[in-house]
Amino acid sequence: MHQSLASGHSRQNTAQALVAAGWSEAQVRGALGAYADSDFPVPVPRPRVSVSARETFVYLLTFSALYVVAFHLCALWFDLIGFYLPDAIEEYPYWSGGVDDSLRSSVAALAVAFPLFAWLCHRIDADVRRNPGHRLSPVRRWLTYLTLFLAAAALICDASALLYHWLGGELSLRFGLKALAVAAIAGSAFGYYMRDLQREETQA
Repeated sequence: MHQSLASGHSRQNTAQALVAAGWSEAQVRGALGAYADSDFPVPVPRPRVSVSARETFVYLLTFSALYVVAFHLCALWFDLIGFYLPDAIEEYPYWSGGVDDSLRSSVAALAVAFPLFAWLCHRIDADVRRNPGHRLSPVRRWLTYLTLFLAAAALICDASALLYHWLGGELSLRFGLKALAVAAIAGSAFGYYMRDLQREETQA
């Protein structure tokens, strides 16, 4: 690759030769993408993306805070649905100590995790603006795809449960609102990170 570009062959001719040799288009784009498209007589390599312990720590903490926020936001929504639409056959009323503990636990977790998540996202965005290459961090991409997988799995399970209760004639307002809560939270996360991933690939 380096010798071909250094010899004066165009990127298009090099790409055609690689495809003819059996390379896939994705592999060709990745190989040629390692070199900047410039008029300099010698091929100029792009900076390589490296993974540091600090970067790993920041992204793990960010996505962990996101999962805590999503879980407790859903739990808080469920508790509020149970409080305003109590089930007549429930053994304990929704103002009992157990649910009160659940509400306080969710509010406390959100009060800590959400500001932490927002602050970390702000720091990451500022760092990416200073160093655009950090957007292609392998840790960021792996955790983004993991989040997309978890959100998609939640949406699939939520839709399946909703359809199951509807077919059985057991679809109630309580269950419908809970399904809406899961769909709203998981769908928001899926849509946000899907757009973020598409923006990364476009900029790359």
